[in-house]
Amino acid sequence: MSKVISFQIPKSDNSFIQYQEDRGKHFYDSLHQHPQAQLTLILEGRGQLLVGDYVGRFEPGDVYLLPESIPHVFRSDSAYYEEDSNLQIGGNTLFFDFKAMNKAFSEVEDFHDLIHLNEKIAGCFKILGETREEIASLLAEFGDYSGLTRLRHCIHILSLLDFTSMDMVALNQIPVMKTMTERDGRRMDQVMRFILDNSKRQISLEEVAEQAYMSKEAFCRFFKLRTRRTFTQYVQQLRVTEAKKLLLETDLSISQVSFQVGFQTLSHFNKTFKGLTEMTPKDWRKLE
Repeated sequence: MSKVISFQIPKSDNSFIQYQEDRGKHFYDSLHQHPQAQLTLILEGRGQLLVGDYVGRFEPGDVYLLPESIPHVFRSDSAYYEEDSNLQIGGNTLFFDFKAMNKAFSEVEDFHDLIHLNEKIAGCFKILGETREEIASLLAEFGDYSGLTRLRHCIHILSLLDFTSMDMVALNQIPVMKTMTERDGRRMDQVMRFILDNSKRQISLEEVAEQAYMSKEAFCRFFKLRTRRTFTQYVQQLRVTEAKKLLLETDLSISQVSFQVGFQTLSHFNKTFKGLTEMTPKDWRKLE
């Protein structure tokens, strides 16, 4: 049996629902996994979301649904780690233990759809539109609920998850790579931290392979198996994701953005950006 990366939700073995509020300087910043599915509302804070093979940004108002046992991290931006920073984060999360639900209600026909809902959470979803608004409203006040009221609102939230709706945007390739051994989890966490901390400069394959205590060849196989991207592709995705933020939130020129996120030439930046977004940096900035 593979061990999960060292992160467990405090819970009773008989509890279907666990609720958690995150407040502070930054979100939990180690790549981790747990046997519960989770639904997270970002109330405050911005950063990079790494989940399975997905790389993207999170910001206030976002709602994400994650399946059980998928490696992930909400990594706050570097500004949140500065000692003199007044920035804060906030998030409300529901954890669902469908195995506990199955044990309790497997013979009750009324709960059939609920028990098998976990099978539909095949990867991470970003929830948009009216569904996001309704779920966000319920999650924002979930700490005030208890007992049957809490259970009723939980079932209401789950009933809103229509996987055929345009409001449910799948972020991962299917099937999703789930569950790492504890050893691989530590390796990937070290590698991801190194990449995130150094993505704005040129990182050699030798450097990142050393973080995993592997040869270059072994690391390339290890990394692509778990991210479905080569190391170079993954770093480019991180840089373009950061560039998208800077293009919308700053007055930096496109050339300045290009060099700030780690590209050596403007032409390479433009080509990579368009290849990953199907838009030029100039057109992306017009979306503001």
